[in-house]
Amino acid sequence: MPRKTDPEIVAEAAPLISEKSISQKALAKLLNLSPATVSLVINESPVAEAIPQSTRDRVLEAARLHNCRPNHAARSLRKQRSFTIGVVVPEVSEGYAALVMSGIEDHLLQSGYFYFVVSHRHKKKLLEDYAQLLMGRSVDGLIAVDTPYRGHLTVPVVSVSGHDNAPGMTNIVLNQRRAVFLALEHLVQLGHRNVAFIKGQGFSSDTKTRWNAILEAARELGLKVDLRLRGQLEGESSSPEVGYRVTKKLLAGGRAFTALFAFNDISAIGAMKAVREANLRVPEDVSVIGFDDIQSAAYQNPSLTTVRQPLRKMGEIAAQTLLQRISSTGSDLYEKLIVLDPELIVRSSTARASSRKQ
Repeated sequence: MPRKTDPEIVAEAAPLISEKSISQKALAKLLNLSPATVSLVINESPVAEAIPQSTRDRVLEAARLHNCRPNHAARSLRKQRSFTIGVVVPEVSEGYAALVMSGIEDHLLQSGYFYFVVSHRHKKKLLEDYAQLLMGRSVDGLIAVDTPYRGHLTVPVVSVSGHDNAPGMTNIVLNQRRAVFLALEHLVQLGHRNVAFIKGQGFSSDTKTRWNAILEAARELGLKVDLRLRGQLEGESSSPEVGYRVTKKLLAGGRAFTALFAFNDISAIGAMKAVREANLRVPEDVSVIGFDDIQSAAYQNPSLTTVRQPLRKMGEIAAQTLLQRISSTGSDLYEKLIVLDPELIVRSSTARASSRKQ
Protein backbone atom coordinates (compact mmCIF):
# COMPACT_ATOMS: atom_id res chain seq x y z
CA MET A 1 0.00 0.00 0.00
CA PRO A 2 1.45 3.41 -0.95
CA ARG A 3 2.38 5.75 1.93
CA LYS A 4 -0.12 8.57 2.41
CA THR A 5 1.09 12.13 2.07
CA ASP A 6 0.89 14.64 4.94
CA PRO A 7 -2.01 16.58 3.35
CA GLU A 8 -3.95 13.32 2.99
CA ILE A 9 -3.34 12.45 6.65
CA VAL A 10 -4.46 15.91 7.73
CA ALA A 11 -7.55 15.81 5.52
CA GLU A 12 -8.63 12.41 6.87
CA ALA A 13 -8.02 13.40 10.47
CA ALA A 14 -9.71 16.79 10.27
CA PRO A 15 -13.35 15.61 10.49
CA LEU A 16 -12.50 13.58 13.58
CA ILE A 17 -10.58 16.10 15.66
CA SER A 18 -11.07 19.61 14.14
CA GLU A 19 -13.35 20.69 17.01
CA LYS A 20 -10.76 19.66 19.57
CA SER A 21 -7.33 21.22 19.86
CA ILE A 22 -4.14 19.19 19.92
CA SER A 23 -0.70 20.06 21.20
CA GLN A 24 2.15 21.28 19.05
CA LYS A 25 4.02 18.09 19.88
CA ALA A 26 1.12 15.98 18.61
CA LEU A 27 0.88 18.08 15.48
CA ALA A 28 4.59 17.62 14.84
CA LYS A 29 4.17 13.85 15.10
CA LEU A 30 1.21 13.95 12.74
CA LEU A 31 3.23 15.85 10.13
CA ASN A 32 6.46 13.89 10.72
CA LEU A 33 8.28 17.10 11.59
CA SER A 34 10.35 18.07 14.61
CA PRO A 35 8.50 19.82 17.47
CA ALA A 36 10.97 22.69 17.15
CA THR A 37 9.99 23.28 13.52
CA VAL A 38 6.28 23.32 14.35
CA SER A 39 6.84 25.62 17.33
CA LEU A 40 8.86 28.12 15.29
CA VAL A 41 6.19 28.31 12.58
CA ILE A 42 3.15 28.51 14.86
CA ASN A 43 4.74 31.09 17.15
CA GLU A 44 5.83 33.16 14.11
CA SER A 45 9.44 33.25 15.20
CA PRO A 46 11.75 35.32 12.94
CA VAL A 47 13.92 32.18 12.69
CA ALA A 48 11.02 30.49 10.89
CA GLU A 49 11.92 32.49 7.77
CA ALA A 50 14.68 29.92 7.18
CA ILE A 51 12.10 27.09 6.97
CA PRO A 52 10.90 26.34 3.39
CA GLN A 53 7.62 28.07 2.54
CA SER A 54 5.99 24.77 1.58
CA THR A 55 6.72 23.36 5.05
CA ARG A 56 5.41 26.50 6.76
CA ASP A 57 2.21 26.28 4.70
CA ARG A 58 1.73 22.64 5.71
CA VAL A 59 2.18 23.44 9.40
CA LEU A 60 -0.16 26.43 9.35
CA GLU A 61 -2.88 24.56 7.47
CA ALA A 62 -2.68 21.60 9.84
CA ALA A 63 -2.65 23.95 12.84
CA ARG A 64 -5.80 25.62 11.54
CA LEU A 65 -7.59 22.33 10.99
CA HIS A 66 -6.64 21.00 14.41
CA ASN A 67 -7.07 24.23 16.36
CA CYS A 68 -3.43 24.20 17.44
CA ARG A 69 -2.56 27.68 18.67
CA PRO A 70 0.52 29.44 20.03
CA ASN A 71 0.99 29.01 23.76
CA HIS A 72 1.38 32.65 24.74
CA ALA A 73 1.28 31.93 28.46
CA ALA A 74 4.19 29.49 28.22
CA ARG A 75 6.08 31.92 25.99
CA SER A 76 5.61 34.72 28.53
CA LEU A 77 6.77 32.57 31.43
CA ARG A 78 9.78 31.34 29.49
CA LYS A 79 10.88 34.82 28.40
CA GLN A 80 9.72 36.62 31.56
CA ARG A 81 7.79 39.06 29.39
CA SER A 82 4.12 39.75 28.72
CA PHE A 83 4.69 40.36 24.98
CA THR A 84 2.29 43.26 25.31
CA ILE A 85 2.91 46.93 24.53
CA GLY A 86 0.99 49.99 25.66
CA VAL A 87 0.31 52.70 23.07
CA VAL A 88 -0.85 56.14 24.22
CA VAL A 89 -2.41 58.54 21.70
CA PRO A 90 -4.31 61.84 22.05
CA GLU A 91 -7.30 60.37 20.19
CA VAL A 92 -8.14 57.79 17.55
CA SER A 93 -9.20 59.66 14.43
CA GLU A 94 -8.24 60.27 10.80
CA GLY A 95 -4.86 61.80 10.23
CA TYR A 96 -1.64 61.86 12.19
CA ALA A 97 -2.26 59.33 14.97
CA ALA A 98 -4.03 56.82 12.71
CA LEU A 99 -1.11 56.70 10.25
CA VAL A 100 1.49 56.35 13.00
CA MET A 101 -0.63 53.62 14.60
CA SER A 102 -0.75 51.65 11.33
CA GLY A 103 3.04 51.43 11.33
CA ILE A 104 3.17 50.47 15.01
CA GLU A 105 0.52 47.80 14.53
CA ASP A 106 2.18 46.21 11.52
CA HIS A 107 5.52 45.76 13.24
CA LEU A 108 4.11 44.55 16.56
CA LEU A 109 1.87 41.95 14.93
CA GLN A 110 4.69 40.68 12.76
CA SER A 111 6.81 40.34 15.89
CA GLY A 112 4.16 38.42 17.82
CA TYR A 113 3.24 41.24 20.22
CA PHE A 114 -0.17 42.34 21.45
CA TYR A 115 -0.90 45.95 22.30
CA PHE A 116 -3.32 48.11 24.24
CA VAL A 117 -4.30 51.53 22.85
CA VAL A 118 -5.58 54.30 25.12
CA SER A 119 -6.51 57.87 24.17
CA HIS A 120 -6.10 60.59 26.77
CA ARG A 121 -7.98 63.40 24.96
CA HIS A 122 -5.38 65.88 26.26
CA LYS A 123 -6.54 65.39 29.85
CA LYS A 124 -3.62 65.30 32.26
CA LYS A 125 -5.39 63.12 34.81
CA LEU A 126 -6.27 60.53 32.17
CA LEU A 127 -2.67 60.49 30.96
CA GLU A 128 -1.39 59.81 34.48
CA ASP A 129 -4.04 57.15 35.13
CA TYR A 130 -3.44 55.37 31.85
CA ALA A 131 0.30 55.14 32.45
CA GLN A 132 -0.33 53.37 35.76
CA LEU A 133 -3.12 51.26 34.27
CA LEU A 134 -0.86 49.98 31.51
CA MET A 135 1.93 49.27 33.98
CA GLY A 136 -0.62 47.29 35.98
CA ARG A 137 -1.21 45.18 32.87
CA SER A 138 2.52 44.31 32.91
CA VAL A 139 3.29 45.84 29.52
CA ASP A 140 6.88 45.40 28.38
CA GLY A 141 7.13 48.96 27.12
CA LEU A 142 5.22 52.08 26.07
CA ILE A 143 4.89 54.07 22.85
CA ALA A 144 3.62 57.64 23.28
CA VAL A 145 2.30 59.33 20.12
CA ASP A 146 2.21 63.15 20.14
CA THR A 147 1.90 62.84 23.89
CA PRO A 148 4.08 64.75 26.36
CA TYR A 149 5.34 62.56 29.16
CA ARG A 150 7.98 63.59 31.67
CA GLY A 151 7.51 60.94 34.30
CA HIS A 152 9.81 58.01 35.00
CA LEU A 153 8.67 54.48 34.26
CA THR A 154 10.37 51.16 34.88
CA VAL A 155 9.89 50.04 31.25
CA PRO A 156 11.41 51.43 28.04
CA VAL A 157 9.48 54.31 26.45
CA VAL A 158 9.56 55.48 22.82
CA SER A 159 7.97 58.81 21.99
CA VAL A 160 6.82 59.87 18.52
CA SER A 161 6.95 63.68 18.25
CA GLY A 162 6.97 64.09 22.01
CA HIS A 163 10.02 66.39 22.22
CA ASP A 164 10.62 65.40 25.85
CA ASN A 165 14.03 64.65 27.28
CA ALA A 166 12.88 62.26 29.98
CA PRO A 167 14.96 59.44 31.51
CA GLY A 168 14.64 56.16 29.65
CA MET A 169 12.95 57.69 26.61
CA THR A 170 13.78 57.47 22.91
CA ASN A 171 12.41 60.37 20.85
CA ILE A 172 11.46 59.90 17.20
CA VAL A 173 10.96 63.28 15.57
CA LEU A 174 10.68 64.92 12.18
CA ASN A 175 13.31 67.39 11.04
CA GLN A 176 10.97 70.33 11.59
CA ARG A 177 13.39 72.96 10.37
CA ARG A 178 13.86 71.16 7.05
CA ALA A 179 10.10 70.60 6.78
CA VAL A 180 9.07 74.24 7.13
CA PHE A 181 11.99 75.41 4.99
CA LEU A 182 10.73 73.23 2.12
CA ALA A 183 7.23 74.68 2.46
CA LEU A 184 8.29 78.32 2.71
CA GLU A 185 10.91 78.01 -0.01
CA HIS A 186 8.18 76.65 -2.31
CA LEU A 187 5.94 79.63 -1.57
CA VAL A 188 8.75 82.16 -1.97
CA GLN A 189 9.73 80.66 -5.31
CA LEU A 190 6.13 81.13 -6.42
CA GLY A 191 6.39 84.82 -5.56
CA HIS A 192 4.46 84.82 -2.27
CA ARG A 193 5.46 87.48 0.23
CA ASN A 194 2.29 87.91 2.27
CA VAL A 195 1.89 84.52 3.93
CA ALA A 196 -0.63 83.67 6.64
CA PHE A 197 0.12 80.96 9.18
CA ILE A 198 -2.03 78.64 11.27
CA LYS A 199 -0.33 77.43 14.45
CA GLY A 200 -1.34 74.21 16.15
CA GLN A 201 -3.22 73.88 19.42
CA GLY A 202 -1.23 74.61 22.53
CA PHE A 203 -1.35 70.98 23.65
CA SER A 204 0.30 69.64 20.49
CA SER A 205 3.91 68.61 21.01
CA ASP A 206 4.88 69.99 17.59
CA THR A 207 3.33 73.47 17.89
CA LYS A 208 6.14 75.37 19.59
CA THR A 209 8.93 73.52 17.79
CA ARG A 210 7.38 74.09 14.36
CA TRP A 211 6.63 77.77 14.96
CA ASN A 212 10.22 78.43 16.02
CA ALA A 213 11.37 76.59 12.90
CA ILE A 214 9.08 78.79 10.77
CA LEU A 215 10.59 81.97 12.20
CA GLU A 216 14.10 80.68 11.59
CA ALA A 217 13.40 79.51 8.03
CA ALA A 218 11.61 82.77 7.17
CA ARG A 219 14.65 84.80 8.26
CA GLU A 220 16.89 82.62 6.13
CA LEU A 221 14.62 83.07 3.09
CA GLY A 222 14.16 86.79 3.63
CA LEU A 223 10.43 86.38 4.22
CA LYS A 224 8.85 88.78 6.69
CA VAL A 225 6.41 87.11 9.10
CA ASP A 226 3.48 89.42 9.87
CA LEU A 227 2.14 88.36 13.27
CA ARG A 228 -1.21 89.87 12.34
CA LEU A 229 -1.45 87.05 9.78
CA ARG A 230 -0.93 84.39 12.41
CA GLY A 231 -3.88 82.37 13.69
CA GLN A 232 -3.99 79.47 16.11
CA LEU A 233 -6.18 76.40 16.22
CA GLU A 234 -8.47 76.38 19.25
CA GLY A 235 -10.34 73.60 21.00
CA GLU A 236 -9.71 69.86 21.12
CA SER A 237 -11.45 68.92 17.88
CA SER A 238 -9.41 67.28 15.14
CA SER A 239 -11.93 68.11 12.41
CA PRO A 240 -11.48 70.62 9.55
CA GLU A 241 -13.84 72.92 11.44
CA VAL A 242 -11.03 74.36 13.58
CA GLY A 243 -9.02 75.30 10.48
CA TYR A 244 -12.15 76.75 8.92
CA ARG A 245 -12.84 79.00 11.92
CA VAL A 246 -9.34 80.39 12.26
CA THR A 247 -9.10 81.10 8.52
CA LYS A 248 -12.37 83.03 8.59
CA LYS A 249 -10.85 85.22 11.31
CA LEU A 250 -7.70 85.76 9.25
CA LEU A 251 -9.76 86.73 6.21
CA ALA A 252 -11.85 89.13 8.27
CA GLY A 253 -8.76 90.78 9.77
CA GLY A 254 -8.27 93.17 6.88
CA ARG A 255 -4.72 92.03 6.03
CA ALA A 256 -4.23 90.66 2.52
CA PHE A 257 -2.40 87.39 2.03
CA THR A 258 -1.78 85.29 -1.06
CA ALA A 259 -0.75 82.07 0.67
CA LEU A 260 -1.59 80.18 3.85
CA PHE A 261 0.61 77.61 5.58
CA ALA A 262 -1.54 75.42 7.85
CA PHE A 263 -0.40 73.41 10.85
CA ASN A 264 -1.69 70.17 9.39
CA ASP A 265 -3.70 68.81 6.48
CA ILE A 266 -6.93 68.65 8.46
CA SER A 267 -6.82 72.38 9.22
CA ALA A 268 -5.74 73.10 5.62
CA ILE A 269 -8.88 71.37 4.35
CA GLY A 270 -11.00 73.60 6.58
CA ALA A 271 -9.00 76.64 5.47
CA MET A 272 -9.77 75.98 1.80
CA LYS A 273 -13.49 75.93 2.55
CA ALA A 274 -13.24 79.31 4.32
CA VAL A 275 -11.30 80.78 1.39
CA ARG A 276 -13.91 79.62 -1.11
CA GLU A 277 -16.73 81.01 1.03
CA ALA A 278 -14.99 84.41 0.87
CA ASN A 279 -15.42 84.27 -2.94
CA LEU A 280 -11.72 83.58 -3.41
CA ARG A 281 -10.19 80.75 -5.39
CA VAL A 282 -7.61 78.17 -4.36
CA PRO A 283 -4.91 78.47 -5.63
CA GLU A 284 -5.54 81.40 -8.02
CA ASP A 285 -6.18 83.89 -5.20
CA VAL A 286 -4.82 82.07 -2.16
CA SER A 287 -2.38 79.16 -2.22
CA VAL A 288 -2.82 76.68 0.64
CA ILE A 289 -0.19 74.28 1.90
CA GLY A 290 -0.71 71.66 4.61
CA PHE A 291 1.43 69.35 6.71
CA ASP A 292 1.46 65.54 7.22
CA ASP A 293 0.16 64.21 3.86
CA ILE A 294 -2.77 62.25 5.23
CA GLN A 295 -4.48 59.81 2.86
CA SER A 296 -7.28 62.20 1.87
CA ALA A 297 -4.93 65.10 1.02
CA ALA A 298 -4.48 63.97 -2.57
CA TYR A 299 -8.26 63.68 -3.06
CA GLN A 300 -9.26 67.21 -2.09
CA ASN A 301 -10.44 69.70 -4.70
CA PRO A 302 -7.92 71.04 -5.45
CA SER A 303 -5.51 68.34 -4.29
CA LEU A 304 -3.47 69.57 -1.36
CA THR A 305 0.18 70.58 -1.53
CA THR A 306 1.70 69.43 1.75
CA VAL A 307 4.81 68.51 3.68
CA ARG A 308 4.88 64.76 4.01
CA GLN A 309 5.81 63.28 7.34
CA PRO A 310 6.75 59.59 7.03
CA LEU A 311 4.10 58.83 9.65
CA ARG A 312 3.73 55.11 8.97
CA LYS A 313 7.51 54.73 8.96
CA MET A 314 7.72 56.66 12.24
CA GLY A 315 5.33 54.15 13.76
CA GLU A 316 7.29 51.18 12.43
CA ILE A 317 10.57 52.60 13.74
CA ALA A 318 8.95 53.32 17.12
CA ALA A 319 7.82 49.71 17.46
CA GLN A 320 11.10 48.30 16.17
CA THR A 321 13.16 50.50 18.49
CA LEU A 322 11.03 49.62 21.50
CA LEU A 323 11.28 45.87 20.89
CA GLN A 324 15.06 46.16 20.47
CA ARG A 325 15.26 47.98 23.79
CA ILE A 326 13.07 45.37 25.47
CA SER A 327 15.28 42.55 24.22
CA SER A 328 18.34 44.30 25.65
CA THR A 329 16.80 45.19 29.01
CA GLY A 330 19.36 46.46 31.50
CA SER A 331 21.53 48.15 28.91
CA ASP A 332 22.00 51.91 29.13
CA LEU A 333 23.09 51.96 25.50
CA TYR A 334 20.14 53.00 23.36
CA GLU A 335 19.34 55.74 20.89
CA LYS A 336 18.00 58.84 22.61
CA LEU A 337 16.98 60.66 19.41
CA ILE A 338 16.00 59.48 15.93
CA VAL A 339 15.38 62.23 13.34
CA LEU A 340 13.55 61.55 10.08
CA ASP A 341 13.45 63.75 6.99
CA PRO A 342 10.30 65.24 5.39
CA GLU A 343 9.33 65.52 1.73
CA LEU A 344 7.49 68.32 -0.06
CA ILE A 345 4.53 67.00 -2.08
CA VAL A 346 3.47 69.61 -4.64
CA ARG A 347 -0.11 69.29 -5.86
CA SER A 348 -2.77 71.69 -7.13
CA SER A 349 -3.47 73.92 -4.10
CA THR A 350 -0.42 76.15 -4.66
CA ALA A 351 0.36 78.41 -7.62
CA ARG A 352 2.13 81.65 -8.44
CA ALA A 353 1.17 84.57 -6.23
CA SER A 354 -1.79 86.65 -7.31
CA SER A 355 -1.84 90.45 -7.19
CA ARG A 356 -5.11 90.66 -5.28
CA LYS A 357 -5.45 93.47 -2.74
CA GLN A 358 -7.77 94.02 0.19
